[in-house]
Amino acid sequence: MSSGQNSGGLMSSAGLVRYFDSEDRNAPTIDPKTVVAFGILFGVLVQILNAVA
Repeated sequence: MSSGQNSGGLMSSAGLVRYFDSEDRNAPTIDPKTVVAFGILFGVLVQILNAVA
């Protein structure tokens, strides 16, 4: 690839980087451990419902 060609990879993702880099101070924050615990509990609930049905 010559130095005069632009592949567009970095430029096309520049808007997403700016979007995800900014944090809203009013946005609700959830602890990652809470998300993992909820996922595990949901999985256990699905397994229990499958065993009962």
